[in-house]
Amino acid sequence: MSQAAIYSINGPVVKVKNITGFSMLEMVFVGNNKLMGEVISISKEFTTIQVYESTTGLKPGEPVYSSGSPVSVTLGPGIIKNIYDGIQRPLISISEKEGVFISAGSDVEPLDKKIKWEVSFIVKLGDHVQFGDIFGTIQETPLIEHRLMIPKGIAGIVVEIQKDGFYTIDQVLLRVKDTSDVIHELTMTQRWPIKKPRPVSKRLPMSIPLVSGQRIIDTVFPIAKGGTAAVPGGFGTGKTMMQHQFAKWCDADIIVYVGCGERGNEMTQVLEEMTELIDPKSNRPLMDRTVLIANTSNMPVAAREASIYTGITMAEYYRDMGYHVALMADSTSRWAEALREISGRLEEMPAEEGFPAYLPSRISQFYERAGYMETINHRVGSVTIIGAVSPQGADFSEPVTQNTKRFVRCFWALDKQLAYARHYAAINWNLSYSEYIGDLSKWYNKNVDIRFLKNRQEMMAILAEETKLMEIVKLIGSDVLPDDQKLIIEISKVIRVGFLQQNAFHKEDTYVPLQKQLRMMDVILYLNKKSSEILRDGKTFSLVAKTSLFEKVTKMKYDVPNDQLEKFDDYFKLIDTELGQIR
Repeated sequence: MSQAAIYSINGPVVKVKNITGFSMLEMVFVGNNKLMGEVISISKEFTTIQVYESTTGLKPGEPVYSSGSPVSVTLGPGIIKNIYDGIQRPLISISEKEGVFISAGSDVEPLDKKIKWEVSFIVKLGDHVQFGDIFGTIQETPLIEHRLMIPKGIAGIVVEIQKDGFYTIDQVLLRVKDTSDVIHELTMTQRWPIKKPRPVSKRLPMSIPLVSGQRIIDTVFPIAKGGTAAVPGGFGTGKTMMQHQFAKWCDADIIVYVGCGERGNEMTQVLEEMTELIDPKSNRPLMDRTVLIANTSNMPVAAREASIYTGITMAEYYRDMGYHVALMADSTSRWAEALREISGRLEEMPAEEGFPAYLPSRISQFYERAGYMETINHRVGSVTIIGAVSPQGADFSEPVTQNTKRFVRCFWALDKQLAYARHYAAINWNLSYSEYIGDLSKWYNKNVDIRFLKNRQEMMAILAEETKLMEIVKLIGSDVLPDDQKLIIEISKVIRVGFLQQNAFHKEDTYVPLQKQLRMMDVILYLNKKSSEILRDGKTFSLVAKTSLFEKVTKMKYDVPNDQLEKFDDYFKLIDTELGQIR
């Protein structure tokens, strides 16, 4: 290992003078405590390093050690159910070993080397294997089968293999001889650079929705498996709550939750809730298919950047096994702020609002790692990225929100007024959009009903009309509107409160299957159609309003259980009966 000495220290930025032995993006160990860092700039005179740990107490002249490899994570069984910091240090293991505070240079293995895993091999002596091939399986949790894959750079013939049985992660499981007669020893683990995407065979069209059971998402602004979504919102608009609901109910196989620069008490709450939540689909703890990465706002800023890449690399690893992974990043604004702080310390030329000029490219590189893929081993897997954005003062015109908007195809804009009115999810239907509708239309038509997207379009048209009318209502009141426009305002209220608003704490309303969402739209639009017919017959809107049909239809989300959809037929009969009496 080459060795150098610290020349200057500026927060997390450390400089080494007149040393040429380092390479770009190489992982290094800084100081006597061997703090983890990464080379981010090399010139003839200086090598600049960003340190992922607190540099308090570090002095000029302390040694800097080269590792010869980029910043990487250890991939293997034991990742699921674990809680890591931004540089893959297991927080539970550290707390048991060192207490509640992480000491400088803390070196705890990311995966437990004492656990014995039961391995079932699926290759035999003499088989030819190559990068990405699955050679064995482990039941990592009751919900997730871990598929052991051949690491990159290894291809050849299996010349030695263990018997099925229990092994630790660092025991040699098989030996592979390559074309140069070099023997490679394979264990359960492999290392992968966090800033290098794992290769795939090819990208596939995104034609299957990631179903969440949240009506405003599944019906109005759907996201595809392998897609990208931004959730911008000011303080208190429910970004974290929304990601919790998504993590709990969406039909992804594995959840990777990255808390990037969030408040410590909020991350504590997330960790406590996630470990207590029961997965509704399996009745097992949700942690049986979840990885948590906690990087709080009081942790070193450089580690925020690493946490995002650590999370996406783990997600890609499980994608390569053939799983559908959903990554929640909360929040990418804190990551961008870390980039801005380090850029300032490097004395780089600032761009808009002090952010570095390369902010857009960093955001795009992150979101481009999502996708619905055919993997190297010809399985199908996906990584879906849902990134929360925290614009200061809920100003969506600031650089992080605007640049994120350029690179995602789903934009769920959270509205402060809706949040304060207890409208969950507080997604503003006028500012939000999804570009996946066309890609998913065939799936909805085949797997739900051809009426689904037609109903959606009709409801969106009603909401758009209501937005125009409300401008008039603000000026002159609703009493002067003609009856057909009064109906639009009343039906829009039913759509907003009865359909778009959802109760996360109600057992029937917290998760709503697509067939129930379809039937709810059918009832609302049937009420609109029949009420319009009454008005065309010359009857006044006040007669329709007196029936209290609007209130009854609004409450149907609570009154019809998810497994008793035939009860919706009663609403059609009720509408016909009540409106028939007016005629």
